[in-house]
Amino acid sequence: MQSTAEDTTGLAEDAKRLQAVAQGDMHALEALFRKYQANVYQTALGVTRDPQVAEEVLQDTFYRLYRYAGRLDGSLPLAPWLYRVSINLCYNRLKSLRAWTDSFHDLAERLFSPSSTSPEHTAERNELQALVQAALGTLDAKHRVVLVLYYLHDYAVNEIAEITGVPEGTVKSRLFHARKLLRQHLEQQHGLNDLLFPDPA
Repeated sequence: MQSTAEDTTGLAEDAKRLQAVAQGDMHALEALFRKYQANVYQTALGVTRDPQVAEEVLQDTFYRLYRYAGRLDGSLPLAPWLYRVSINLCYNRLKSLRAWTDSFHDLAERLFSPSSTSPEHTAERNELQALVQAALGTLDAKHRVVLVLYYLHDYAVNEIAEITGVPEGTVKSRLFHARKLLRQHLEQQHGLNDLLFPDPA
C-alpha cells in the first residue's frame, strides 16, 4: 500500500487520537472506532465466518486499543496493529469454535474473475460465486487470513508478514496453497477447472 499525503494526514490525526485515548478520552476512542470498525469487522468475519464472533472480536480489539494506546507508536499506521490484534483474537476463538455459518461474498467476488460480465451470464456467475464461497469454508484460518488481507484489504506480502508475524516466504506460500486448494476443491467437487484467480504480485 503506497503512502499518500492523505495517508500522512490520517496518520497524524490517529497519533493525536491515540495520545488522547491514552489519557482516557472516550471521544477520541469513538472517533478511531468509527474510522476502523468496518475493516476490523470485515477482517474478523473473513477469518471466523461467524457474524456474532466477528462482533465480539471487534469489541475486544478496541478494548485492547483503549488499554494499550499509551504503548503504541503514533508514528506508525494504526490499521496493521488493529488487524494483528483482531486476527489473534480470531485464532483464540477458533481453537474452540467450529461453526462456519456466514457466507463470504466479498472475498468470493475478489477471488472469482469471470470471463464474461454480460447480463446473460449473471445467473451463472452468481452460482459460481456461491460455489467459491462454499470452497472458502474448506480452508483453515491461516489460509483465510492471508486471503482476507491480500484480496480484501490490498496489503502487500511484506505488510501481511508484519501483521501476521510470519516470514514473507510463508505468506507467499500460504497464498499459493490457498489458491491451489480452492482450485482443487472446485475442480474435484464441481468439475470446475477454468476459474481464474488474480495472482499475487
